[in-house]
Amino acid sequence: MESGSDWEPRVGHSRAIRAGTHVFVSGTAPNSRTDGGDFPDDAYGQTIRCFEIIIKALEDAGADRTHVVRTRIYTLSTADIPGLSKAHAELFADVGPASTILIVAGFDHPRWRVRDRGGSSHT
Repeated sequence: MESGSDWEPRVGHSRAIRAGTHVFVSGTAPNSRTDGGDFPDDAYGQTIRCFEIIIKALEDAGADRTHVVRTRIYTLSTADIPGLSKAHAELFADVGPASTILIVAGFDHPRWRVRDRGGSSHT
């Protein structure tokens, strides 16, 4: 399922794909908002934006956030842990997916603080 991202046709991937009862979601960055607005500069806001994109992809595939079984979040700095942890807890505390909250890495956009690696859900 494509989300309309410029990357999908350039790289040849989908935001999410259903295989039987599983939905696999591609790694997601805090891309600009669909309303034309810019993405947030802080880790909390970028984590929320990543998961907005992911949740929309899940819904398009017939699933929702309660079906998420694993999350992985990449960040530039351990200083981002409070913001991304807060966002993750707000969205998934009642779901409790297996999670790797902190993987420090470099990104291909100078303003990205957070990036979700993708994962899968089961419906």
